[in-house]
Amino acid sequence: MLSVLVFLPLIAAVVLVAAPSLSDRGVRWTWVAVSAVEVALVVALWVGYRRTPPGDGEFAFEVHRSWIPSLRSGYHLGVDGFSLPLLALTVVLFLACAVYSLRETRRVRLFAALFLFLETACLGVFVSLDLVLFFVFFDLSIVGMYFVINGWGHGQARRAALQFFLYTFVGSLALLVGFIVLYLAADPHTFDMVELTQANPLAGNTARGAIALVAIVIGLAIKTPTVPFHTWLPPAHTEAPAAGSAILAGVLLKLGTYGFVRIAMPMLPESWRRYALVIVIIGVVSVLYGALVALAQNNFKRMIAYTSVNHMGYILLAVGAAGLVARNTDQARTLAITGAVTQMVSHGLITGALFLLAGVLYERRRTYDIDAFGGLAGQAPIFAATTAAAAFASLGLPGFSGFIAEFQTFTGSFAPAPVYTALAVPGILITAALLLRAYQRMFLGEPRVGAFTDLTVPEAVSILPLMAAAVVIGLFPRFLLDAIEPASRVLGELVVR
Repeated sequence: MLSVLVFLPLIAAVVLVAAPSLSDRGVRWTWVAVSAVEVALVVALWVGYRRTPPGDGEFAFEVHRSWIPSLRSGYHLGVDGFSLPLLALTVVLFLACAVYSLRETRRVRLFAALFLFLETACLGVFVSLDLVLFFVFFDLSIVGMYFVINGWGHGQARRAALQFFLYTFVGSLALLVGFIVLYLAADPHTFDMVELTQANPLAGNTARGAIALVAIVIGLAIKTPTVPFHTWLPPAHTEAPAAGSAILAGVLLKLGTYGFVRIAMPMLPESWRRYALVIVIIGVVSVLYGALVALAQNNFKRMIAYTSVNHMGYILLAVGAAGLVARNTDQARTLAITGAVTQMVSHGLITGALFLLAGVLYERRRTYDIDAFGGLAGQAPIFAATTAAAAFASLGLPGFSGFIAEFQTFTGSFAPAPVYTALAVPGILITAALLLRAYQRMFLGEPRVGAFTDLTVPEAVSILPLMAAAVVIGLFPRFLLDAIEPASRVLGELVVR
């Protein structure tokens, strides 16, 4: 079933490219239909997972076939409490983007095929249990997004796409170095992630462990991105089409943060504990820097891009705090990791919605300049209300998923890192200030010259469910936490072994 989930979008992409007689309308609706089937498959996975949950440290729906025997690299797939929520986030966001793009008129066939290709790459990362397989899907996601930005972006799209590709490809090369160090340290050599986690091959080898961790952390930090590896993100977001920005922020950034909990922490626990405080500090700097720079932006889309740096910092703070031994407990460690994964899901939903809303602004006025708008609440009340909800959700207001994530993050991080956690709290205040200030300037006061129509049906159908999901998680988080917490508890035990 996992293979069908991963490769169905790729098969659909090939069919769309190979069927030139299919009209643009047919291409759009085929894309929507395939994306809807993907959502249905993940719902079936979730139901099956809840009925027969795997044991501690085990994976559900495993597929294990020989692939490259000489390297002991296999086609190994599986799902646990970390990957399942991110699979759900991925298919929901890709469906939202498919519906949102029903209005797309430029090279529709290639546009849909690229997004379907991207969906396969992202899903493949989240179910891979082999480092080579993980790396293949990880790299393919870079290729797909490069062509989306370059082909359908605006302004300086080519430059932004090139910067995105070169930056993230360097990160992939660093990641590969870390994987090779892990492979060579294992006895027998293997790229299997389950075997490497169990073997802990670099235990007691301080130098090689440090080399592997630095390489892997740099590769993942560039993809996430965190300060100081974030400079590719704002131009890529600003110049990408709205659907591309939603996937870039909602899914592709999570490939980096997911790598921390799937690879860096369980496979290099000793090195992770040794450098956990550095991770915490980087997280706090990202929180404050992202919020402060976002406050200075006059471009709405660029502002949202910098808030992503801010929110990714909370994840780094949590996973770093989980590696601190002093004054930490198993419960706090589990809570911090759970908060980090919940933040991945929450950020994907909320920021994905914000970028699609930014696309509505560009569609109407061909600009993201905050000063070009005013009084939109009177002209487009549904759009104004949805944007207000997304802004409040982004700053972590109770009732939304962001509150659940941030509350767990701060609670789990406070005991082992009280000073650094306290330093990160003002990030919430700065985020509130920048979002509310932008909202006042754009939606309240006197209307600017020119009509501004409210959300169309495709726009509403793509954006409103994302906000509804953020509310459901904020009010009834138990179904999500029941999946994440057992995996977090196991990871907490692996980190301190």
